[in-house]
Amino acid sequence: MSQTLIPAAKPIVGDDERAAVDRVLRSGMIAQGPEVATFEQEFADVLVGGRTCVAVNSGTSGLHLGLLAAGIGPGDEVIVPSFTFAATANSVALTGATPVFADIEPDYFCLSPDAVRASITERTKAIMPVHLYGHPADMTALGQIAEEHGLLLFEDAAQAHGASLGGRPVGAFGTFAMFSLYPTKNMTSGEGGMVACATDEIARNVRLLRNQGMERQYANEVVGFNARMTDVHAAIGRVQLTKVNGWTEDRQRNAAFLSQHLEGVVTPPVADDAVHVYHQYTIRVAEDRDRVVTALRDEHGVGSGVYYPIPNHRLESLARFAPGLDLPETEKAAREVISLPVHPSLSQEDLDRIVSAVNTVVKAGA
Repeated sequence: MSQTLIPAAKPIVGDDERAAVDRVLRSGMIAQGPEVATFEQEFADVLVGGRTCVAVNSGTSGLHLGLLAAGIGPGDEVIVPSFTFAATANSVALTGATPVFADIEPDYFCLSPDAVRASITERTKAIMPVHLYGHPADMTALGQIAEEHGLLLFEDAAQAHGASLGGRPVGAFGTFAMFSLYPTKNMTSGEGGMVACATDEIARNVRLLRNQGMERQYANEVVGFNARMTDVHAAIGRVQLTKVNGWTEDRQRNAAFLSQHLEGVVTPPVADDAVHVYHQYTIRVAEDRDRVVTALRDEHGVGSGVYYPIPNHRLESLARFAPGLDLPETEKAAREVISLPVHPSLSQEDLDRIVSAVNTVVKAGA
């Protein structure tokens, strides 16, 4: 294979981000400060309809602190998907609560409302869907279930910056929502997370927890963490925030091209009232998925990803929470999914190569 590899994902960092970092370094204000506060307000205005946002040092910290801020702890159960990155369930377990794994629906890879309803027990405190790959979960149905049973509703929006459902942005549904700012997300701060909060109380609790339990220096109110974002990271995030909507349009355009031209695979559908932001463009391959992944890379120079090959309920670290659990749609997805490149740096030549490669490899295995 002599062609340059088309990467599955690619951080986009340029001169604007470098200049912003240099500006902060020259200022001497490097730790959490005015840059973070401005980033929080700008993020709120651009992506979550003005909801109060609190910046933290990672997406996982955002989930963990959001859960603690909402009162989740030992004895509670939080219903989560198994088909996602382990941080979702990890954050629940770190509070002392129990992650309860429910199955996904097959079209959008998000929590199935029917499976959630069947998973509710007397210990259930909350439901935390993941807007997986950038497609919103069915927040309408999940919200109704939460209301019927007196449950809290949270959002893992790590992959869904700018996604929406029924004209309402993700991050504006739950008691809190977490957005990841990891380098390969739709926008980055280098590393970090943002917690969108429905109430002033939740926002204040997250602020306390991220800063050793202090709102005023040395006046510690609760036992907290050091989960602060630096002004250096916030400066990168502020620049990226000015570009993310344009990048989303690029991702959507690239995804539309692939969906129009791919053959022999199941391309990702989009719900009628949803806006998909394609953090990942994820197809299903019915047979021999791993052969397809290998052939794309080795024979055609097309990178891809498998997110996620081992469901959370079968991970060594989390299996104790789900002995004997059967999640058929989750297992099927874990066998079939391949995420193809749709990131904004792709050229038309790259897109043509991806289509040709997938169609050739899939046809060869038919």
